[in-house]
Amino acid sequence: MTVALRSPKFLGAMISVDNAPVDANLKSNFHGYAQGMREIEEAGVKKQVEADAILKKYEEALPIRQFLLTNLFRLPNGEHLRLRIPIKILAASLDHMGDFPFRDPDEARYDGPTLIIRGTKSHYVADDVLPLIGRFFPRFELRDIECGHWVVSERPEEFRKAVVEFLQEKVSKDA
Repeated sequence: MTVALRSPKFLGAMISVDNAPVDANLKSNFHGYAQGMREIEEAGVKKQVEADAILKKYEEALPIRQFLLTNLFRLPNGEHLRLRIPIKILAASLDHMGDFPFRDPDEARYDGPTLIIRGTKSHYVADDVLPLIGRFFPRFELRDIECGHWVVSERPEEFRKAVVEFLQEKVSKDA
């Protein structure tokens, strides 16, 4: 959303997944995820199953754990799995991750096609922010998917279908 508002000429369309253009408090489980990932890093795991066993203490849902574990990789000729992200920096930044830099939709607006996908069991795109979304992104469409915040992991096929339908509509309208 920030890129669309700062540099709209670089986008043909925008898709936002369970986020709104407002400051939002991250749910407390994000700090647990960071702690779990730090524990994985310190344990020097060699297999993803070992990392999953550690992360299971912080998250029950397998699809969410699998998503978080996509941050693991192995260096060529490496023995241990490593994180792609600097977990210490991420953990220290969590309190500001939900901040949104724009306040006034009269000063920044993206007029391109916009898809907002929200998880209906998530709190990040509440009904009361839809009018504000419309002011920042006047051509937005909303697709609800019955899940929590981790839409891509929890409902991958429904997510894929919503994105493909949106892009096909956008392409056919612009052709």
